[in-house]
Amino acid sequence: MDTTGSTHSTEETSAPLPVTLAQAFVYWLKLGFISFGGPAGQIAIMHHDLVEKKRWISERRFLHALNYCMVLPGPEAQQLATYIGWLMHRTWGGIIAGGLFVLPSFFILLALAWIYMAYGSVPAVAGVLYGIKPAVVAIVLFACYRIGSRTLKNPLLWAIAVLAFFAIFVLRLPFPAIVLAAGLAGYVGGRISPQHFNAGGGHGASKKDFGVALIDDNTPVPSHALFSWVRLVRIIAIGMVIWLAVMAALFARYGWDSAFTQMGWFFTKAALLTFGGAYAVLPYVYQGAVEHYQWLTPIQMIDGLALGETTPGPLIMVITFVGFVGGWGQQVFGPDALFASAFTAASIATFFTFLPSFVFIFLGGPFIETTHGNLKFTAPLTAITAAVVGVIASLALFFAYHVFWPGGFSKAIDGFSVAAASGAAVALLRFKAGVIPVILVCGLLGMGWRQLV
Repeated sequence: MDTTGSTHSTEETSAPLPVTLAQAFVYWLKLGFISFGGPAGQIAIMHHDLVEKKRWISERRFLHALNYCMVLPGPEAQQLATYIGWLMHRTWGGIIAGGLFVLPSFFILLALAWIYMAYGSVPAVAGVLYGIKPAVVAIVLFACYRIGSRTLKNPLLWAIAVLAFFAIFVLRLPFPAIVLAAGLAGYVGGRISPQHFNAGGGHGASKKDFGVALIDDNTPVPSHALFSWVRLVRIIAIGMVIWLAVMAALFARYGWDSAFTQMGWFFTKAALLTFGGAYAVLPYVYQGAVEHYQWLTPIQMIDGLALGETTPGPLIMVITFVGFVGGWGQQVFGPDALFASAFTAASIATFFTFLPSFVFIFLGGPFIETTHGNLKFTAPLTAITAAVVGVIASLALFFAYHVFWPGGFSKAIDGFSVAAASGAAVALLRFKAGVIPVILVCGLLGMGWRQLV
């Protein structure tokens, strides 16, 4: 008698065994090393593992948490991991899940950044980087297309995107001002003409059933996840104290104008502006780190983005590279301690970028769990996302200029870079190639081309 079907049915109708914090630690550590593919790929991995395979959380609860994370500034996949870790194992569960989501990428990027700064002039390494740069141009253009195709559903949203492009590319307005203006436009427009700001695309409930989950649709909200005004005030206070303590320590030790203190302040602001994903905040990082503070050059920013694309974790981890290169160049600890300066700066950039994400989850999670209402994208967020498309298009042009005309418009165009960028764009758009294979192929082509010329 075949009992396979009945056994499978029994397994699905009974909830999994409780998961210990140690077991969760092992999973979150593994996820930190395999979370490639950008936010969509990372969320898909978590859905497969936690909803379908392990059944730690039901799909409805998973999507409910994801909807909240999508509304927040910051990397939504990392915030989703933090949320689920917090829901399962309280505050330490959230810290472990969110921290391990980025720590592997942090140390991998540190190693790559050190190789880049110490050996970037070696012909083979320089050749690989030469080939990767045009791939980055194509990747940013592809991101613009991908976000635009989901967001720009009507002429009004197209107009917002065009105005945002004009504001940042021609008028050189700061990114925060563009975000604020777009949000106000969405707030007003959502009341005058709401149908133009109903972008859809939210993560609604799914009809699929993967069996009973440990945290199922009707599982009572755990005590630590119940909303409380006292808990709300306490989390705000703790978050502010941590932020102020580190900023005060940097200010007291190095002064306000030092690179370390300015990085803490700058990346705090960047963390609060990452609506729409990492590509949305890259122009702000470019404006600040490259043009204002001059911590790194435009070419180094492009190289950092390429390295960030090849590592696990959220793409916003490129800020680790920015901090490392900035600390290396600023030589805060002197010319004989370049790595120490770079490591400290990278740590500062990463800490201040991700601190708000943890605070947002611990702050809003209890309210979301208590209400269990359906979250929807607001009109201001829809308008901001439309503006982000125009901003990313301007970033692509900035990168294309520095890659195609490395010596400026007065010099000849770089034919290899144009050809490589075109080929990469075709591979991404037409053949749906992955980002990492495109970068690797372009890197090998660049190394080969440099050997020939």
